[in-house]
Amino acid sequence: MSWGTELWDQFDNLEKHTQWGIDILEKYIKFVKERTEIELSYAKQLRNLAKKYQPKKNSKEEEEYRYTACKAFLSTLNEMNDYAGQHEVISENMTSNITVELARYVQELKQERKSYFHDGRKAQQHIEICWKQLESSKRRFERDCKEADRAQQYFEKMDADINVTKADVEKARQQAQVRHQMAEDSKADYSSILQKFNHEQHEYYHTHIPNIFQKIQEMEERRIVRIGDSMKTYAEVDRQVIPIIGKCLDEIVKAAESIDQKNDSQLVIEAYKSGFEPPGDIEFEDYTQPMKRTVSDNSLSNSRGEGKPELKFGGKSKGKLWPFIKKNKLSLKLGATPEDFSNLPPEQRRKKLQQKVDELNKEIQKEMDQRDAITKMKDVYLKNPQMGDPASLDHKLTEVSQNIEKLRLESQKFEAWLAEVEGRLPARSEQARRQSGMFDAQNPATVNNCAQDRESSPDGSYTEEQSQEGEVKVLATDFDDEFDEEEPLPAIGTCKALYTFEGQNEGTISVVEGETLYVIEEDKGDGWTRIRRNEDEEGYVPTSYVEVYLDKNAKGAKTYI
Repeated sequence: MSWGTELWDQFDNLEKHTQWGIDILEKYIKFVKERTEIELSYAKQLRNLAKKYQPKKNSKEEEEYRYTACKAFLSTLNEMNDYAGQHEVISENMTSNITVELARYVQELKQERKSYFHDGRKAQQHIEICWKQLESSKRRFERDCKEADRAQQYFEKMDADINVTKADVEKARQQAQVRHQMAEDSKADYSSILQKFNHEQHEYYHTHIPNIFQKIQEMEERRIVRIGDSMKTYAEVDRQVIPIIGKCLDEIVKAAESIDQKNDSQLVIEAYKSGFEPPGDIEFEDYTQPMKRTVSDNSLSNSRGEGKPELKFGGKSKGKLWPFIKKNKLSLKLGATPEDFSNLPPEQRRKKLQQKVDELNKEIQKEMDQRDAITKMKDVYLKNPQMGDPASLDHKLTEVSQNIEKLRLESQKFEAWLAEVEGRLPARSEQARRQSGMFDAQNPATVNNCAQDRESSPDGSYTEEQSQEGEVKVLATDFDDEFDEEEPLPAIGTCKALYTFEGQNEGTISVVEGETLYVIEEDKGDGWTRIRRNEDEEGYVPTSYVEVYLDKNAKGAKTYI
């Protein structure tokens, strides 16, 4: 089976077929190239998807990833990055092993095909020239033969005519001889050219064309084999990444199996446990004796009526039963947190303070290590002055020592707050008892303080309404409600700002370190003191940010020993 023998007369069709083969190869290259672009796009989209759902640093989302379910999800996101990487490997390998190689092969194939068909056309042109030469010699031989016949007939006519001179007859005879000689020469030339053409034609159809077509056939078969090999490579590139993709999927399954619902439940307890005890039972209030009514020490009306000679029926006053909850909601909504975390419940506050102390201790240790390194370097410089000037390190050493001292003072401040919290958590202090909704009847001062706290807090969360029948109704209100108009409170002392405070929340006021202001309401145990700068500027600041000097003669001022 050879194209040279079977398709000796199909030169044009072979030319079209081989061009079609190159077009098929280029089409396959284009297909693979688009596949690589799809793989890259898919990998990019997977990476963007994984990045989109990654927790943001130093955000609340990062804290959520303590839970095993969230850790498993984070592991899934990381594995998706590796999964995307394998699709990038597919694209890269297909580009280098298929697209680039085939593109180079197509260029070589085009050059080879062009060379073969150039040789074929050259052979065609040569045989066509030989054919034209044969036709030309044939026509010349035919013409010379006719001319020789006419010359012979003319000579015979002249020779038979008695009126023609002998010279004319001789001339006609010589002319006939010349024509006969030319015919013989044309015959010999035609015979020679015919033999040559037959030889060239035999070589063309039995040697040149078969050889050229055989080379074209081999070229076409190599192209077919090459495209088959490329298809195998196409499949192999995919197969090579299957084990790694399988590992990614196995890791996702492993992460899913590591989810521990009990552990997550325990983390919820640790995250939101307040450290308070549930409020106790409310005692029965006997209203059968209108004149000598006994009210339970634990009741809300006692906290409102203690220290008051009469009950004002139908009146309204503002109060709050859970002081820390209001502060916590306000801070969460507006995004500000006191430095001592006084807006948090005791247990959560203790954890935050402990975390802050640990962070400061790590920073202190880091600075101390740096100081030790500088000290050692200075000793080396002292022993070997050629290595450096010891005095050049004094400034850096002083700076590090100042940083250590500053961090230590900061740590001591938080440790003091931590000791305060840890010291009163087990004993269940009166403030904690108020925050848990329990009012001790054996401590009137505490009850009074609670009532005052409700009246003077920056955001009243509950209201009480007493009817003529003595019924007490506690109605919850949103802390975003506007405050009722109140008469300006008199100053009960002054205070000096120990630190700068940015009052960004509703009801707070900004102060600058060293600034002196008026105190109009002291801390009721919730960590906030109400101050005034002028007639139009007043609000709450953290008690730990100011040093208070109360006027002993002022109404409502407490005496400290």
